[in-house]
Amino acid sequence: MFKGITGNVIILGLVSFFTDVSSEMIYPLLPLFLTGVLGAGPVFLGAIEGVAESTASFLKLISGIVSDRVRSRKGLVLSGYAISSLMRPLIGSAGTPLTVLLIRTGDRVGKGIRTSPRDALIADSVEPSMRGKAYGFHRSMDHAGALVGPLIATFLLAYFISDLRQLFWLAGIPGIAAVLLIIWKVQETRQVLQPGRRLHLTALPAGPLRRYLLILFLFTLGNSSDAFLLLKAGAVGTPAYRLPLLWAFFHLVKMLSTMPFGALSDRIGRRSVIVAGWCVYALSYLGFGLARSEVEIWLLFALYGIFFGLTEGVEKAFVADLAKEAEVGAAFGWFHFAVGAGALPASLLFGSIWQLEGGAAPFLFGASLSGVAAILLVTVVKVPSQCRH
Repeated sequence: MFKGITGNVIILGLVSFFTDVSSEMIYPLLPLFLTGVLGAGPVFLGAIEGVAESTASFLKLISGIVSDRVRSRKGLVLSGYAISSLMRPLIGSAGTPLTVLLIRTGDRVGKGIRTSPRDALIADSVEPSMRGKAYGFHRSMDHAGALVGPLIATFLLAYFISDLRQLFWLAGIPGIAAVLLIIWKVQETRQVLQPGRRLHLTALPAGPLRRYLLILFLFTLGNSSDAFLLLKAGAVGTPAYRLPLLWAFFHLVKMLSTMPFGALSDRIGRRSVIVAGWCVYALSYLGFGLARSEVEIWLLFALYGIFFGLTEGVEKAFVADLAKEAEVGAAFGWFHFAVGAGALPASLLFGSIWQLEGGAAPFLFGASLSGVAAILLVTVVKVPSQCRH
């Protein structure tokens, strides 16, 4: 099952697991803390997430480019995880919404610093023919942490503590474990070093990779925040107390599907699996637009989770396949920047269409864009012979 997955990939998977346990002990409760304890409104909550994620997207681009120019990707990975792990539990000391904004932004600064170098380090650590499986494993561990974190938080709040601030401080423990794992176990495996080159921040990679990233940006414009799916679930009658269970089920499907589909892409090719995933996305969004019952919502969340299994790890493996060997970090920087740049307008578009045209229209819009993106990926992005498996 784990054949071809190196020690570095396993350790980085555990790092992501512990980091997501820490993050997801806090994140689902953050809206309640902001509105119920600190008195913030929904507009300020949106501002926090917008500023934090935009900061992370830009830094992912910078850190990816920098990681190709320095001698240690591990140093960037360590510093990014350390910043996030130190900042995140400080929410327990916040006395104002503005303080939460600063802490949350600091947390995302760490994410921006670590993400692209980490993905490049994974590419450095495995054979090209095993990248799909490696990224699938990493994403499955990430989703496992996202599943376990809320369950731990629920258990602690139900039986041991009643103060959200105490819970936020305790969430720092798995974050510290992640940092220690990097220090003790992650090995630098640089294969190519290009020191002294100037940073080119305005030029997208050329060739098939550029076309792929532009098409991915188009797809992302139709891929809105998953919060709208939870809103849809509530609109068809799913009770509030079952929404966390639905969310946990969603993460379970993602966790179980990412590694098998990543390994499949090693055998039949990345592009085919990504196209299949985008088609599954279109079907699931059409279904969400037409859904009228809670049972349908649960089935659609399962289908939507399979979309993640088909695409999350495989899209990253495809970036590594298409990138020049000396510019893998920069390629991941542009990849994350393209996704981040599309995410904010995607949610704004989705919300605007929902408000103007009703609940079904925005899902039809997202499904249509994913279909167009799938057609373009097949017709426009020619896969180099060395990338076919």
